[in-house]
Amino acid sequence: MPTDRSAPTPAPGALLLCRAEPEAVAPVAQLLREPMLLTRAGRDWSVLVPEGKPWRDGAEPVDRVLTGWAGALAVGAPWPVLALWWDADRSGYTLASGFRRPVGYVWLANGTPAGEDEAMRTFAARLGLDPVLDVQSLDQLTKPDAAADARARLTGLLAVLTRAGLTLPAGLAPGEPADRLREAARAQPDTRPVEWEGWRETVRGELEAVAGHRLAPWLPWSGDPRARALALAQVAAGLPLAALGLRRRSGGWITAGALLLAHGALGLAYDLSHPRD
Repeated sequence: MPTDRSAPTPAPGALLLCRAEPEAVAPVAQLLREPMLLTRAGRDWSVLVPEGKPWRDGAEPVDRVLTGWAGALAVGAPWPVLALWWDADRSGYTLASGFRRPVGYVWLANGTPAGEDEAMRTFAARLGLDPVLDVQSLDQLTKPDAAADARARLTGLLAVLTRAGLTLPAGLAPGEPADRLREAARAQPDTRPVEWEGWRETVRGELEAVAGHRLAPWLPWSGDPRARALALAQVAAGLPLAALGLRRRSGGWITAGALLLAHGALGLAYDLSHPRD
């Protein structure tokens, strides 16, 4: 009598894609307080490969964790963050950009679309993709396709983003477990670890990056009143976000508030330490 043997359950995994250079991403990613590997992913793109303890330990599902992390990274910087995630039952993405509501899409394991078509169009608009060619390609990912499983859907999404300069290093592919992703990331010559080193070291690193003008594309360290106003606004927005996170016991909102507070405080410190004539 034949034995019913189930296929191995795919291990959860995730990637965080930031539309910014690694030098700009590194100091912000430290504030997540999660061990990650950071490497370049094409022209003006970086990829963060998380260790994945929250979902490996069963504390939270991978999609919820990645949505919180993407929002926390994006709220403190003007570049967007795209979180890709997958587990045994589903795969999907979340795009976070500034204070705007995150947008995402989900596919079941067999590739069945389980999201709203409008999300794809919003996704394309926020990333500045071609409103005709790229949107048509994205629309295909929302249509039934018996030959495309969830992994193929994410691969198709990444194929569209190659026209926006994204090129993932070899081995960093949707569907792979966290251990394989980290192994592939370590093989890249420019990979660096991102780990929490405490507030003093993190702020010092950001000030050094500012002094070297590496963060100029995303933080207006101009020393004019607009820069000071931005720093004050970040502090003012960070306080209620952090308080909301504490009330709801939400790590994502706490981190987002901490990021805004850190960048606002850094901006004010830079303004005070560089007096104008």
